[in-house]
Amino acid sequence: MRVDELLETEQDLEDWAASRSLCTSSKPNASLGASALASCKSQGYRRRTHKRKFKLKKGQKGRDSVEGKKVKGAKYGGPLPDYGSGPVMKGSSSKKSK
Repeated sequence: MRVDELLETEQDLEDWAASRSLCTSSKPNASLGASALASCKSQGYRRRTHKRKFKLKKGQKGRDSVEGKKVKGAKYGGPLPDYGSGPVMKGSSSKKSK
């Protein structure tokens, strides 16, 4: 069965999440697809691999690194913000003005 047969609508694609068994398997990160790996990290099953720092608790003064930690994303009840790939906010510096 192919993915396009399973996920027919845009909503199906947005709601797709990698299974717990896939995320906790012994497969290396390189053998997982990019979407599945991102889903596993957001669910808190795989370790984070970037050096960005976040405020993990409300009222916290400093920021903590999440590199090498299993931290859930906002969608799954965790403290990390959800940046997503949605539309760019107005006034963003990514737009070039002439």
